[in-house]
Amino acid sequence: MQAMTVDQLREAFLSFFEKHQHLRVAGASLVPHNDPTLLLTAAGMVPFKPYFLGQEEPPCRRITSCQRCVRTPDIDNVGITDRHATFFEMLGNFSFGDYFKKEAIPFAWEFCVDVLKIAPERLWVTIYEDDDEAYAIWRDSVGVPAEKIGRLGKEDNWWGLGIGPCGPCSEIYVDRGPELGCGKPDCRPGCDCERFMEIWNLVFNQYDQAEDGTLSPLERTGIDTGMGLERLAAMLQGVSSIFDTDVMRPIVTYIAEQAGVQYRVNPKHDVSLRVISDHMRSVTFMIHDGILPGNEGRGYVLRRLLRRAVRHARLLGIERSFLSGVVDVVVRQMQAGYPELVSSLEYIKRIVNLEEQRFHETLDQGMEILQRLIESVQGTTKEIKGDDAFRLHDTFGFPLELTMEIAADKGVTVDTDGFNAAMEKQRERARAARAEQGYLGADMGVYNELDLPAGEFLGYDTLEASAEIVGLVQNEEPVGRLQGSGKADIILAATPFYPEGGGQVADKGVITGAQGSFHVERVFKTGKGVIVHSGVFTGDFELHETVSAKVQPEHRMPTARNHTATHLLHKSLHEVIGEHANQAGSLVSPERLRFDFNHYEAISVADLAEIERRVNAAILRNMPVITKVTSFDAAVKAGAMALFDEKYGDKVRIVSVGDYSMELCGGTHVRSSGEIGLFRIVSEGSIASGVRRIEAVTGEGALQYIDELSQTLEFAASRLQVTPRDVPQQIDKVMGRMKQLEKEINELKGKLVGSQLDDLLNQAIDCGGIKVLAAVIPNADMTALCELGDRLKERMGPSALALSSGSNGKVHLVMMATTEAVAKGVHAGDLIRKVAEHVDGKGGGMPTMARAGGKNPAGQEKAMAAALEALREVLGG
Repeated sequence: MQAMTVDQLREAFLSFFEKHQHLRVAGASLVPHNDPTLLLTAAGMVPFKPYFLGQEEPPCRRITSCQRCVRTPDIDNVGITDRHATFFEMLGNFSFGDYFKKEAIPFAWEFCVDVLKIAPERLWVTIYEDDDEAYAIWRDSVGVPAEKIGRLGKEDNWWGLGIGPCGPCSEIYVDRGPELGCGKPDCRPGCDCERFMEIWNLVFNQYDQAEDGTLSPLERTGIDTGMGLERLAAMLQGVSSIFDTDVMRPIVTYIAEQAGVQYRVNPKHDVSLRVISDHMRSVTFMIHDGILPGNEGRGYVLRRLLRRAVRHARLLGIERSFLSGVVDVVVRQMQAGYPELVSSLEYIKRIVNLEEQRFHETLDQGMEILQRLIESVQGTTKEIKGDDAFRLHDTFGFPLELTMEIAADKGVTVDTDGFNAAMEKQRERARAARAEQGYLGADMGVYNELDLPAGEFLGYDTLEASAEIVGLVQNEEPVGRLQGSGKADIILAATPFYPEGGGQVADKGVITGAQGSFHVERVFKTGKGVIVHSGVFTGDFELHETVSAKVQPEHRMPTARNHTATHLLHKSLHEVIGEHANQAGSLVSPERLRFDFNHYEAISVADLAEIERRVNAAILRNMPVITKVTSFDAAVKAGAMALFDEKYGDKVRIVSVGDYSMELCGGTHVRSSGEIGLFRIVSEGSIASGVRRIEAVTGEGALQYIDELSQTLEFAASRLQVTPRDVPQQIDKVMGRMKQLEKEINELKGKLVGSQLDDLLNQAIDCGGIKVLAAVIPNADMTALCELGDRLKERMGPSALALSSGSNGKVHLVMMATTEAVAKGVHAGDLIRKVAEHVDGKGGGMPTMARAGGKNPAGQEKAMAAALEALREVLGG
């Protein structure tokens, strides 16, 4: 065999197929484009699904690629076996109606034998059980002995998505030697032992599967092959594990050095070293591709991988944050194949650091609670309740799978059905809190039934136009005429009205006919490009009548200001906080603009001011806004910013603001940046994990906003009896005085509470050598209660106490226990949860210290009586 590094092998594969007239394409993002059925790119064919399904035309009938992939179904095997990983690279060659089996099979054999130099006698192949065509090609054209061609069933040698293109597979195996086999006389590919390693899967798409399972031949057959880069590299390099390849071993070695352990000495340490190495490759590429840690979807997968890595670092004795250092090594090892990682390095490390620190903050407390849960069920059900597992997930950030792994180590299971039920309840509450918004839905069918061509949009050049009515809809039915008054939809052959899209709201205005007037309230575009005007009419309109369509300039112009300002804001965000700050959503209306973007923390006041300054500087330059229609590839090559989630056609529209901003956009804009007038940021905040939102105003909206701020400042100045310029200094003086007064008040409260110290000590009772006290303290906040509790413990010695104070509908509870009391079974955190129920409250904490809050001061005496009784019961007093 030809020994090769991972980078050499990747290049050898792609170059080989380029020589066979394949177009080399770059690997796609781990976020599947326009495919809601997939969370992550998990196979080399994923970016090409539209070509296989006939939805789009490929740029070439022959394509080859190396695709980064992430899969988690086998995550429990990662680190334990030599070959399992969540991150891997898939080499592939593809044909979309060009060549088929008689070319694909010899291609594969030629690469294995002539390029990789694998001895033919070590190669075995499998085919689908009744694929005689593939059998004949392997035996007669390639020359593989019949005894080395195995037939396997659908479970092993058939590929399909359930409905649509599908077909048989043929797999290539390498015989690693009988010493790795099971010793059975019938050992061959398909056996569960380690002797035969599958290195390449050739999929022959030749059927179309209907919903009832019926197969019919495809008009255009296809080839989809996949070869795991890491597994192949391990074999060629003569190492037993993917973790020992030239690209992975330095990552493992770095982690071992940080942990102060040696690889391949302690099997348990080896598992953790491998898990961290693999997971951090996944994490690095996922963050690079725009995914951020979250509680759902892709974000949840990323968070789970990161937190698994943190847990395995703990198992190695690493309790500090160190994973960003692993990212450095991952990027160094992968940058030859993925040079774009280098520019994202600092951003990836910041995200990893932030998430690692957040998990460290709750890990210890969460682990303690999980350990108690495990201990509480080990002698009974041996199953953690779903609600408890969900609380660990919701409060302490423990992914369900992490809880299950830790519990399984102790022989305990988790009620996953109960967990899922608790999760669904939370989602239902979230859904109920949101306003449900329907958009067209099934009603879209009426417009499709009209079978109209896509409407022509004239609004880039004019706000008024004459056009023919080509469709009328009333009460969700096509009609030939509108009479009287009411609500309806009008479809024109051409229109100046902008339909809602790309975050921009629709235009408003009037459509006027010979005998009627139609006030346009909403404009939208169907999936087939038909532009529909919805509104209210008076008078008569007829099909094929020529009407006048006029957009309200007072609605369009401020919208255009806000839209162009959104482009300037996007560019400024990239300049100030980083290239990762990509658009995640937007709303452009006449009143204001709303811009959502990827970022991991709040933007500082200084950075917000700089962003605003840069936008206004671009406005003052009065740069021309120029549009140009070109091909997508040419636009991206020219540097135009494309939004990842948008679907672009062959032709795209570039909107450039001078030399400052260039984006692909179909919206309406001002003619020059100076027409925006003024830009002011109104607010900045978080709307989801890793997503921030800026709201801003422009033009007259900005002037109105400044006027309102000015009036507020004048009012504050008058109340403070200073000039507007002196308001900040006067506020500092007032706040300083308030803090001083609060300090004096708290000191007086402390003295008042302290004066009760002797009386409280006299109330303590003795329970088996432990002093026990439960008392209601008037007019004390949580700080005062804690201070009093500490002073009481000092005076009482071995003790356990509960204190309560409340007024105005609020209750503060504190429970404390010395180590002697804890040794006898007192757990303040557990007890306070029960005690808090008497004041309609909740709480928790550690065995020695716990706090709770409530909202029923009338229940304090009962709460303290319950606390005293509980302590006496535990201590046997």
